[in-house]
Amino acid sequence: MKSLPRSTAKDVFAHLFAIVTLYVSVVSFIVLGFQYVDVSFPDALSFYYSGILDAIRASMASLIVMWPAFMGISWFMHKEAKADAEKRDIGIRKWLLYLTLFITAITIIVDLITLMNYFLNGEITVRFLLKIFIVLATASVVFSYYLWDLRTESLAKSKVPKKVALGTSIVMLATIVLGFILVGSPMQQRKVRFDDTRVQDLSMIQSQITNYYSLKQALPSTLADLTNPLMGFSVPVDPNTGAAFEYTVKSSLSFELCATFEANSVTNDSNVIKAMPYYDGYNRSFDENWTHGVGRTCFTRTIDPALYPPVSGTVTPVKLVQ
Repeated sequence: MKSLPRSTAKDVFAHLFAIVTLYVSVVSFIVLGFQYVDVSFPDALSFYYSGILDAIRASMASLIVMWPAFMGISWFMHKEAKADAEKRDIGIRKWLLYLTLFITAITIIVDLITLMNYFLNGEITVRFLLKIFIVLATASVVFSYYLWDLRTESLAKSKVPKKVALGTSIVMLATIVLGFILVGSPMQQRKVRFDDTRVQDLSMIQSQITNYYSLKQALPSTLADLTNPLMGFSVPVDPNTGAAFEYTVKSSLSFELCATFEANSVTNDSNVIKAMPYYDGYNRSFDENWTHGVGRTCFTRTIDPALYPPVSGTVTPVKLVQ
């Protein structure tokens, strides 16, 4: 009986590294696919665009790092297997490949059971079918390739690995490019984050102005009037340039806040506008209240005295009975 070749430390490292990078890449790809489906077919009951963008960024980062790492280690192992055919028979390789077949087979079965269950309940939707297809197609490709790999004795003359590597790499690249189209470049994201901070600061200033009005029944003459060392509040400035935000009193009840923005707010972004009508109600109202374009944008606010009545005067101290 022919004995199996022993696994070296290098073999264990290479195969474990390959299987981990494969699993992370596949999961990241599926998550990205799910997010793209959610953006294209948003659900009014569960749609949070900012959360989707965060998931896309995290999955893109994993895919950008892990997929090239997987392709690199796969090329290395393929090269060694062509030079030494016995490398294909080592135990660690067969154990991990059969484990992969087991996981993908269970995934396919669970995927089909879920599809049948939703079908019998009459809950089939386009977004659900697309997600089922993404999982089924991804698991089927992984299962089919590694089943073929286990049954193939020699890779010396086979072009299947190169074709599979090229095809899957094209799909992965297209998926990553689509992610950049949705979330924008890193430079664009930095601009968006600065603008988000500006909006939060303006909202904070607005709250302080309304509080000031409730206390004194008059608008502050300048933003400096809002500074309150006792409460620990100091008026924020532009997070990027350090310039003060513009504040102008228009009348006894209205005022204007202005800031210079570096990007369009999300609701003005034509690349993602299709999804925004399904954004959750509170955040959608908040965003629309601070909608801005690139450059200087002003927001006029008018106080309703009925909503901000005078704060009651002194409180009569209670005498403690001993």
